[in-house]
Amino acid sequence: MSSVLEIVPVARTGRGVSRFLAVPYGIYGNDPNWVAPLLFDLKKVFTDANPLFGHAEMHLWVARRDGADVGRIAAILDHQHNRVQKDSAVFFGFYECPNDAAVSEALFGAVLNWARIKGLRRVLGPMNPTTNDECGLLVDGFDSPPAFMMTYNPRYYVDLVAAAGFRKVKDLVAFYLDLAEAPLERLGRIAEKTRKRNPELTFRPILRKTLTADLTKVKEVYNAAWEDNWGFVPMTDAEIDFMAARLKPLLAEGLVWLVESPAEPVAFMLAIPDFNEPLKPLRGRLLSWQLPRFLPYALGWRSPRQCRVITLGVKERYRTRGLEAVMLTEGFKVGFRLGFRGAEASWVLEDNVAMCRMISAFGARIYKTYRLYEREV
Repeated sequence: MSSVLEIVPVARTGRGVSRFLAVPYGIYGNDPNWVAPLLFDLKKVFTDANPLFGHAEMHLWVARRDGADVGRIAAILDHQHNRVQKDSAVFFGFYECPNDAAVSEALFGAVLNWARIKGLRRVLGPMNPTTNDECGLLVDGFDSPPAFMMTYNPRYYVDLVAAAGFRKVKDLVAFYLDLAEAPLERLGRIAEKTRKRNPELTFRPILRKTLTADLTKVKEVYNAAWEDNWGFVPMTDAEIDFMAARLKPLLAEGLVWLVESPAEPVAFMLAIPDFNEPLKPLRGRLLSWQLPRFLPYALGWRSPRQCRVITLGVKERYRTRGLEAVMLTEGFKVGFRLGFRGAEASWVLEDNVAMCRMISAFGARIYKTYRLYEREV
């Protein structure tokens, strides 16, 4: 008897989201490199408390075969993206699928049909749910787990997405730096010269106790420093507040830096310990018998073996002054004290030549590549 495949809409409610988020457990099984996201935190992304839904719509589907959920996909219509980028796009995101072209085509078919109903021109993704969140399909670098807040997927996803008619639109790269091999003395000399050449600038760490007061400055730098990047859409104040509230418990003091002139904030770096290492045994659930293994990390008694530099931005008129070197040097000092062996810088647009050269000059190498795809509706 042939199997029956259905694509079932799922409500963006508590029970529906729980069903949607359960799908990957049947796909990854014991994949040694998959790190399940913390479910209680990821669920926040789907609730109306997420300010994204002030300017976006989301629709969810699961693929069901013979009574079991075997795949999932989301369609995200971000009106702000389309307005800022003068685009006509629906994003696909949170895509998970068995190695089965029929299931994959059916999932993408649901998104394409929804896009047609909305009168839009193309489907772009994966976005989970936007470029300000996790995004991109892993296409190279399958031999190690992802860093915190980076995506992971089986290798066969690349073929499934291509078979569904999608083509590359942009690659995002992740750099890895072995701190034992980093040219820290040279970095330190550059940092010292930078401070002397720019005596009017103040370099200071953002602490947990100052985060709320500093957020206005962070917002200004973030939206100004990345405004010319491909696909960038400014985050609203509420969206940055929402993200900061999720990240605040994970901040390690001395890894987040702000640079200010007497008139304005000019640069910002955000790095965090790679919590995927201690989170992996929990399989997405804090109420796990593995929780005692995670608690020393959560309480700051132990540190993961590496950190991730998430953002490193400088306002345009302050670039080429070496401000990045100062922030990285100060961050690496803290990293050594915490026992980090390496650092990931991610993600960086493949054609952001200046940033790629700067990171490479510090001894880092590209070790993972993520791809964004598009397809005409």
